Amino acid sequence: MASVVGEGTYGKVYRAREKATGKIVALKKQRLHGDEEGVPPTTLREVSLLKMLSSDPHIVRLLELKQRLNKEGKTVLYLVFEYMDTDLKKYIRSFRSMGSTLPPQTVKRFEASQSANGSEDYDAEDRRPWTESGIHSSTQKILTLWYRAPEILLGATKYSTPVDMWSVGCIFAELITTQALFPGDSELQQLLHIFRLLGTPNEEVWPGVSKLANWHEFPQWNPQDLSRVVPSLDAEGVDLLSKMLQYEPSKRISAKKAMEHPYFDGLNKASL
Repeated sequence: MASVVGEGTYGKVYRAREKATGKIVALKKQRLHGDEEGVPPTTLREVSLLKMLSSDPHIVRLLELKQRLNKEGKTVLYLVFEYMDTDLKKYIRSFRSMGSTLPPQTVKRFEASQSANGSEDYDAEDRRPWTESGIHSSTQKILTLWYRAPEILLGATKYSTPVDMWSVGCIFAELITTQALFPGDSELQQLLHIFRLLGTPNEEVWPGVSKLANWHEFPQWNPQDLSRVVPSLDAEGVDLLSKMLQYEPSKRISAKKAMEHPYFDGLNKASL
């Protein structure tokens, strides 16, 4: 018996039990459109990346890929993953429900783990095919809205690893406060949340921003003091967060540089 445990852009995720072994697994049912032939490129990309990163203990393991015919005789794809009882979002919510926040050292370990694994994963991505400019060209419908980088929200179709560091920064702030940093309910609202805190970007702070496809005249806000939204974070942490939330992607801190930041001094990085 399967039960729905989540739903994303490309399909639903079910909790299921394998008949042969009794093992609980997570099934991701891939949505296929009538005009598609073969396996969608989004699925191929996901499977290849998960296989490449399968040795990393911090990344959910893809166990197998199954094909089945539904009642209409159409092929349905299922990605079979190891099942996890919880995730970081639920862990953060557990603290919020108690009216408390995560211990500072726990936040530091989580953040270091994200950056450390990001550094390794980016090394792996360097071995993937890239466009001539050295950056990906792909769909804009990536990443959960609250963690989506501004270049994607503004219509950029070419992007690289800085989009991931933006997401890491958003999660960093959420680990501190247990509240989403930019909780937009639409792409426009998401941009406005970002602009209210970081200031409305312009050509001076982000050359080329006005040429992005979704750019238009937005309300003008001045940048706010970032420390006010993460008041319990020390100065080194605020500095790291600010470097992760730089508007211009090329100026955003890399995963490797983030691991070298003084915020992580004193942390046993080898244990990560």
